[in-house]
Amino acid sequence: MTKWEELTPDQQAEVERQLSVIRRGVTEIVPEDELRRKIIKSVTTGKPLTVKLGLDPSAPDIHVGHTVVLQKLRQFQQLGHMVQLIIGDFTGRIGDPTGKSETRKQLTEEQVKHNAETYQKQINKILDPAQTKVYFNSEWLSPMNFAEVVNLAAKVTVARMMERDDFTKRFQGGLPISIHEFFYPLMQGMDSVALESDIELGGTDQKFNLLMGRTLQKEYGKEQQVAIMLPLIEGLDGVQKMSKSLGNYIGIDEEPNEIYGKAMSIPDELMVKYYELTTDISNEDLAALRKGLEDGSVHPRDAKMNLAHTYVRMYHNQEAAEAAKNHFVTVFQQRALPDDIQEVTLEQGMLTDGSIGLIDLISHLGFASSKSEARRSVQQGAVKINEQKIDDVNATITPADGDIVQVGKRKFAKLKTS
Repeated sequence: MTKWEELTPDQQAEVERQLSVIRRGVTEIVPEDELRRKIIKSVTTGKPLTVKLGLDPSAPDIHVGHTVVLQKLRQFQQLGHMVQLIIGDFTGRIGDPTGKSETRKQLTEEQVKHNAETYQKQINKILDPAQTKVYFNSEWLSPMNFAEVVNLAAKVTVARMMERDDFTKRFQGGLPISIHEFFYPLMQGMDSVALESDIELGGTDQKFNLLMGRTLQKEYGKEQQVAIMLPLIEGLDGVQKMSKSLGNYIGIDEEPNEIYGKAMSIPDELMVKYYELTTDISNEDLAALRKGLEDGSVHPRDAKMNLAHTYVRMYHNQEAAEAAKNHFVTVFQQRALPDDIQEVTLEQGMLTDGSIGLIDLISHLGFASSKSEARRSVQQGAVKINEQKIDDVNATITPADGDIVQVGKRKFAKLKTS
């Protein structure tokens, strides 16, 4: 093992540079001295480190909250290292119990396959495919026989498993814990054993699972990985963790105008955190931004517009980012209707005596995922017809050609009757 004092000045500078990039936004590194040792070895041998991220494809859509670890993986790639992306097609059938107060419903093989394909497509918007190796953990977990499973289970005590807060809370609350749920962290740890990963990334809620990888690598005679934990990012409400179910998210596959508009609703106090954890901004530009916001030389509105522009550029392209910016300025800053409102035809068969219920209209336009969501939009005063607010959920509309329907700040449609 090469010692620090044996490195050339250029090698020492490179080690410190990599550590600086890796530490950015990180909550905890376990253990940090091993990370330094691994980087020294990589710098002196020219061999890239393998950096693992396990994805449990329980939901097909990636939002900005998910990209915190993906951006860190991209930084590792820019430092010359290789990403091991593990699609949990086997573990996904069980479901990660982390943070759950009840046993999760197991996914079918078809659901896992569909979600995994969607994940891969979206992840390629962030990661370099040439530096990303994709694995499916059924490759090494499915062939394990029962004797091997028993041997694996014997390496960890029940007391160790009960150190997990979610298991402890469920046990104390008299809620059921199925035996198969204990196997999730064991299987995730076996991923690290199978691939001999140098580093594994995860959110702070994944610490137990990441450390299990270290435990099992040691048990199976492998060099132990370094666990790097990153913070969970609050959603657009500024309070709860970003989640699609809570509606406080920005999806990376959403339309440019939707991404831009949602980004403009990020609370001012979270802007720097979003920049740091979810964008490709450099450390130098991040420091300048933080200083500018503190001393008043950078206006929060301008910083937020740049953040919104950055997201659209990252997940679509520069042209789409410029168009989304212009759309936002036209619609929201100048309080004008957009020029490119989608035209939607209402067939006569949808109308009764020439009219349609407001809730049915909103649902037909695709401005709500359900009628209950459409009702909430009306009750919250988010629905306008020809710029006139309508807050009666039982309202009936007699549509005419050219009527403008608006739901919220970003959804518009121009009606055409056939």
